[in-house]
Amino acid sequence: MSHFTAVILAAGKGTRMKSELPKVMHTLAGRPLIDHVLEKVAKPGINDVITIVGHGREMLWEHLGERTRVVVQEEQLGTGHAVMQVLPLIDEDSSILVLSGDQPLLAGHTLQSLMEIHQKTGSSATVLTAVMENPSGYGRILKEDNVFQGIIEEKDADVLQKGIKEINTGTYCFNGAALKFALQKITPKNAQGEYYLTDVFDILLSYGQKIEIFCTDDPSEALGINNRVQLAEAEDILYDRIRKYWMMEGVTIINPPSVFIDAEVVLGKDVILNPFTMIKGNTRIEEGANIGPSTTLINCVCQKGCQIEHSVARDAVIGENCLVGPYAYLRPGTVLGKEVKVGDFVEIKNSIIEEGTKVPHLSYIGDSRLGKNVNIGAGTITCNYDGENKHQTIIEDRVFVGSNTNFVAPVSIGKEAVIGAGSTITKDVPDQALAIERSQQRIIENWHLSKKK
Repeated sequence: MSHFTAVILAAGKGTRMKSELPKVMHTLAGRPLIDHVLEKVAKPGINDVITIVGHGREMLWEHLGERTRVVVQEEQLGTGHAVMQVLPLIDEDSSILVLSGDQPLLAGHTLQSLMEIHQKTGSSATVLTAVMENPSGYGRILKEDNVFQGIIEEKDADVLQKGIKEINTGTYCFNGAALKFALQKITPKNAQGEYYLTDVFDILLSYGQKIEIFCTDDPSEALGINNRVQLAEAEDILYDRIRKYWMMEGVTIINPPSVFIDAEVVLGKDVILNPFTMIKGNTRIEEGANIGPSTTLINCVCQKGCQIEHSVARDAVIGENCLVGPYAYLRPGTVLGKEVKVGDFVEIKNSIIEEGTKVPHLSYIGDSRLGKNVNIGAGTITCNYDGENKHQTIIEDRVFVGSNTNFVAPVSIGKEAVIGAGSTITKDVPDQALAIERSQQRIIENWHLSKKK
């Protein structure tokens, strides 16, 4: 396959999204729309990628970074005008793949087939089409004896033409020289002075040029995102694709429609995902983990055999064979070693908890380091914030902490120390010591009777 340049149209404001965010920066399965498209063109045969930006250019430029060359369309005067902006960068001897930045469901294998057919037939242009049961809103493909005759927009179509179900997806391949030639001849079509890329097909046909068609067998690939309803529809389709992919890779998903897996997630074999679970961001779940029900993981690493239920974790590392939940909250910076137990109504933030340690219930552990085989009693609180700064609590190996204990940081507890229940610890405790800090119990006889007088 010869040299291909991919041109991504991403300059539109997306008025119907009713958002300050550029349309292509809205997310689908945890990834901006433009990133889904960029992933598809990062393939052999495409040697150059150019993205045309306009509305929200600063945000897009920063987001795109070095992944693509960026060209600015100062005025948004239609798709034809957008592609005109890259004319100086187009090699006449190359092939050009033009696609929209708001079509995230295009499959990589479909683009590959489109490019191969374009090269094989030697046509001046090749149009990617789809057959839709309800083609409303799309331009229709006009053919005679199965030969391409043009594209007619729905607003210009007559009754018979509106009955055509084969539609234009907005994705094309062009011969570089043919595209340059045709773009120089298109003219504005409305009072706004807009140039339409589809006009190049009429120009090429009028000069006797050959135009081919490739029809995808999956019409969902043609779905563009113009409003929030279409965004939700596309997300449903993509989540379904992702679930099916992982099930074929050896993941068990209980009640698949209730489970949501983002595009960047990586899952190991024999992972079980239970109902009402969301796996988001760059989460990685290793073999044999059992996640959910009703669990949300965001940018987490879950190692082999861990079990998490009815819990939320964000930017956390959960070690092998850990037990988390129900109703635990692991905040950013949490690192759990092997076989750690984090039970119900426990919140952990920016803390390292080593192998075998148990925080079974009703505790807050923040900015702390807990050693191996520590036992934390119910109601334990690390008091890490003095109103201005955060301070660390260090609890060494095999410490036993009684219930309802407060650690006023900074404070350090030595190995195998015991902390009596109900204590507020403000000073360091040495190895193997017992620390108790609570007032002596008082009993006042007949208190109830005295209050009635």
